[in-house]
Amino acid sequence: MRSITDALQSIAVTLWVGGLWVVGFIVAPLLFSRLSDRVVAGLVAGKLFSVIAWTGIACAIYLLIFRIARSGAVCLRQGFFWVTLAMLVLVLAGEFGVQTVMESLRAQALPKEIMESVLRDRFMTWHGVASVLYVIQSALGLALVVLHGKGR
Repeated sequence: MRSITDALQSIAVTLWVGGLWVVGFIVAPLLFSRLSDRVVAGLVAGKLFSVIAWTGIACAIYLLIFRIARSGAVCLRQGFFWVTLAMLVLVLAGEFGVQTVMESLRAQALPKEIMESVLRDRFMTWHGVASVLYVIQSALGLALVVLHGKGR
């Protein structure tokens, strides 16, 4: 039975971190470079970022429960546990904090698109915050992969 849970741990790390990197650093830039309509590109990218956020939440919950069940309190001395927890906090802050503010600004801008409204600068500031959180989460994801590979 332990081999199934170990495999699920590897799958969760791969899915979460791989998804972060593919969506954030390959797909989203590609959408904006290939689609002529930046609004459509932004909407599609936003949906993809939301999907990877929910994927991250599910993976983080599994990884934390797995480590606690496997190691008990010892997991509190493992870098893997703390990196996973930090990534979970960042994804929660992004999805339920920053994205909520950005959606509110989009709604306030209607009937105009956000980038054509007086709220553009505020939106861009929050977009910058979201980007920084995402880059930090992606860097921590690299650490998570390394720690997972070392079994720590």
